[in-house]
Amino acid sequence: MYKDILIPFLFILNFACTAETKTTAIKEEKETVPEIVVGAEQTEAYLPFLKDKKVGVLVNQTSIIKGQHLVDSLVALGVNIQMIFAPEHGFRGNEDAGAHVDDDIDPSTGIKIFSIYGKNKRPSPELLQQVDLVIFDIQDVGCRFYTYISSMHYMMEACAEAGKEMLVLDRPNPNGMYVDGPVLDLKFKSFVGMHQIPILHGLTVGELAQMINGEQWLRNKTKCELKVIPVKHYDHSMPFSLPVKPSPNLPNDQSILLYPSLCFFEATPVSIGRGTSFPFQVIGYPNQKLGGFEFTPKATPGAASNPVLKDQLCYGEDLRTMGKGGLQLSYIINWNEKFKAEEGKTVISKNKWMDLLCGTDQVRLALNEGKTEAEIKAVWKEKLDDYKLMRKKYLLYKD
Repeated sequence: MYKDILIPFLFILNFACTAETKTTAIKEEKETVPEIVVGAEQTEAYLPFLKDKKVGVLVNQTSIIKGQHLVDSLVALGVNIQMIFAPEHGFRGNEDAGAHVDDDIDPSTGIKIFSIYGKNKRPSPELLQQVDLVIFDIQDVGCRFYTYISSMHYMMEACAEAGKEMLVLDRPNPNGMYVDGPVLDLKFKSFVGMHQIPILHGLTVGELAQMINGEQWLRNKTKCELKVIPVKHYDHSMPFSLPVKPSPNLPNDQSILLYPSLCFFEATPVSIGRGTSFPFQVIGYPNQKLGGFEFTPKATPGAASNPVLKDQLCYGEDLRTMGKGGLQLSYIINWNEKFKAEEGKTVISKNKWMDLLCGTDQVRLALNEGKTEAEIKAVWKEKLDDYKLMRKKYLLYKD
């Protein structure tokens, strides 16, 4: 009798202990996952490379090492920084999108800041003769129309033509798990689309720099003398929460996730939340029939001084907790249909801007024809597949 009771009891006890051991092992495994270490934090890997060199840096507010700006860190380590180059949004990242960025002096170090956004998108050869090397360290978000990669291209070009080295301190791509969108048609090349890559290119800036060199995309097919410090313990499947917002209107992970899909609305009269506390997380227009969520864009210094539909009550969708990542055409397709029904016109009001953002006119024309998302994506599939094969040559991290 006791044996009949004891055997099942011992079995249950053994099962419970085994389950507890497995749970503990899984917990310990999670706890020992190595922390991501960005290129800038690996000073031991690149400080010898900077010794006795005059250095220029292309950086912004995201260029940090453990909470300290890269410029301050390197100056403290004795690196001879001669000049700072500022991209869109400025050195400290507090300028509106598209706003003119002026030359200045960094009050913290006294180093001269040269704008490379606006009229002069690349430094002159004469200016680059004052340095031996340029460091690029800016957090990107993985979209072709995000202009930091265009600034990187022009700096690579300037370095190649001046015979200067470029050091890229790599950082993760928060949208790096996605590769989607039409590959740029060179007829639509612009500062928001310089390379024959899809909208979501699935590369870090270090990988893209290697691709620009390898595919000979620089002017006159020159090559930049390039060195990349890769991110440690990272692969493209990993989510990555940015410690510093990369630009004024991408304040959090959700906005960065939705940015590739909602940026198309920049070619419409519709608001995507610029001038609110949730930019790139809502869609709205002053028509109650377009949705139940309400918001009012306001002038916001440093982020949206004159936002679309300023001071107008907008009705639409709240995507702060519901929006999907990747390249979702459903948002622009649905709003195009709603706009035609309620406003009597298509939602795209700036045809040229839409085509530059897409890198093709195919998307706009397909929207006008009422094509589905699947039908639109089928058009770019062949070139996207070709890009994916080419991309493999330049990967520093596995997918």
